[in-house]
Amino acid sequence: MFGTELKICGLKRLEDIIAVNRHGADYAGFVFFEKSKRYVDPYKANELISLLRADIKPVGVFLDEPIDNVVRIARISGVELVQLHGHESEEYVEYVKRTLDRPVIKAYKASEEGALEKAAQSSADYVMIDSGAGSGKKFDWSILKDFKRDYFLAGGLDPESVGEAIRMLEPFAVDVSSGVETNGIKDEKKIAEFIKAVRYGR
Repeated sequence: MFGTELKICGLKRLEDIIAVNRHGADYAGFVFFEKSKRYVDPYKANELISLLRADIKPVGVFLDEPIDNVVRIARISGVELVQLHGHESEEYVEYVKRTLDRPVIKAYKASEEGALEKAAQSSADYVMIDSGAGSGKKFDWSILKDFKRDYFLAGGLDPESVGEAIRMLEPFAVDVSSGVETNGIKDEKKIAEFIKAVRYGR
């Protein structure tokens, strides 16, 4: 592994794909939660994923979606990992892993009581610690100082703050969406700066 890995989330336009292909990322996130402003249709996501660099892994993001929809949308879109960002149970995680045979990332809100204990014991392949469901706000990172499991860090990260987060926590991966946007649209300059900060800002 080359240091901390990184995920750019909420891609929905051809320009977004061009930007991550040009500057590099480990994961590209596609949001399948219909109420999100970053929602992308599964068939459109499939087109975009077909244009992704082969070394960038597409991730489908779901929030409290009926389990059969997750399986169907993951297959249509062609995502290689499934990220569950709601209140999905352990049984739900196990079913998705078994049915799709693809790695699952389970997100936990840092502010919820017992979140870190649940994350530590989760059967998901990876866990994500976030401040909320795409809130774009930072939380108190010090709570993760003694967290023993590899995790994705999300919430309030941007090109200015991500270097500090990596130096402090050395997370397995960092995840960004609103932190690389201008007026709600992915900004290639910010994407480039974020990736540079992750790769070389240590």
